[in-house]
Amino acid sequence: MKMIWLLIIVVATLSTTVAADFYSSRYDNFDVQPLLDNNRILLSYAKCFLDQGPCTPDAKDFKKVIPEALETSCGKCTRKQKQLIKKVIGALMERHPEAWNQLMEKYDKDKKYRDNFNKFLNEKE
Repeated sequence: MKMIWLLIIVVATLSTTVAADFYSSRYDNFDVQPLLDNNRILLSYAKCFLDQGPCTPDAKDFKKVIPEALETSCGKCTRKQKQLIKKVIGALMERHPEAWNQLMEKYDKDKKYRDNFNKFLNEKE
């Protein structure tokens, strides 16, 4: 009987540890289409991240994880989050390269993470 309880405790601990290794799945179903379809909304998110404009509650949450996501090349992102991030960043890079450059300068001034992050952006799912 002790062995069963020990196994349950180990499994519960491992499950908690694995879940903590990823960002919350709260935004896995975030609808990025309005961002992709509307330059004003896309730029408003960029301005929030750059401390140049107000932030929506969602943008505030995203902003909190930018430094770590950049440093780890989205190491704690779920597969779905990686897909969403790649779409949004791709649109930003294509349509607003100056905003993208400002973001990279703000969050990676020393250019320590750019190569790995660019590899992440170019990875095929």
